[in-house]
Amino acid sequence: MKLAILSRNGSLYSTRRLVEAARSRGHTVRVLDPLRCYMRIAPGGFAMRYKGRPVSGYDAVIPRIGTSVTRYATAVLRQFELMGSWTPNPSDAILRSRDKLRAHQLLAAQGINLPTTVFGDSPDDTDDLLSLLGPPPHVVKLNEGTQGAGVVLTEKPSASRATVEALRGLYANFLVQEFVAEAAGADLRCFVVGDRVVAAMRRQAAEGEFRSNLHRGGQAAPAQASAQEQEMAVRSAQALGLEVAGVDLIASGRGPLVLEVNSTPGLEGIEAACGVDVAGAIVEHVASRVSIGNQ
Repeated sequence: MKLAILSRNGSLYSTRRLVEAARSRGHTVRVLDPLRCYMRIAPGGFAMRYKGRPVSGYDAVIPRIGTSVTRYATAVLRQFELMGSWTPNPSDAILRSRDKLRAHQLLAAQGINLPTTVFGDSPDDTDDLLSLLGPPPHVVKLNEGTQGAGVVLTEKPSASRATVEALRGLYANFLVQEFVAEAAGADLRCFVVGDRVVAAMRRQAAEGEFRSNLHRGGQAAPAQASAQEQEMAVRSAQALGLEVAGVDLIASGRGPLVLEVNSTPGLEGIEAACGVDVAGAIVEHVASRVSIGNQ
């Protein structure tokens, strides 16, 4: 298999592990910076070049697209798709997952449980909007934030209103969710590859912090996801069209809830916590799908 990995930095842990996993299994692999890819678009004439040289013939592409380059990098990935390359996470699926509001709408439409979420635009509707959610605490999230950035916990109605008004003043896109106290600052990251969870870790927020992200000081430990949690994680990834995803679940009085579906989940934390070759599982899944497609 001739494989491309779209990544801004070939030395990042996740990118390096995917390269190692592919080469150890006999595949040809190249890391391409999506911002150095440029495209020709014409009927019957899709083409791409990279640093002055033609790019063609890749059986598959694994995207490792950061949020800051989402728009351009997904256009590059789409070009690969139009040129016949297969990808576990299509460009449109990545765009669905990056838009938290859209992702929550799609998950809810599939009957997947998640924290109650509200969204509105007009300042005149703020009080009524918050009343749809119920009393605080509330969690206010930027619509395209990642790794816990742009997430604020408000504990009083006045704080919720002030935060909403401040974000509106900045023309930011955001949503507001119920705060699930039963989660106690912990979540379960389920790493989905294809139709199964290949590894899971429980993340616990640092003292005085409600966000469990490892980038926010959270601690990780290996976990065994229940059958219900595994099914929910796989269904969530599939609802957005992803075959590789990190699905974050939290405990609640009404069962597990989906907090987020990440289309570019990091490998370092979960491989270190669980001792599982997640990179290898991804490469093997991609190779099997390419092989089936070539039959």
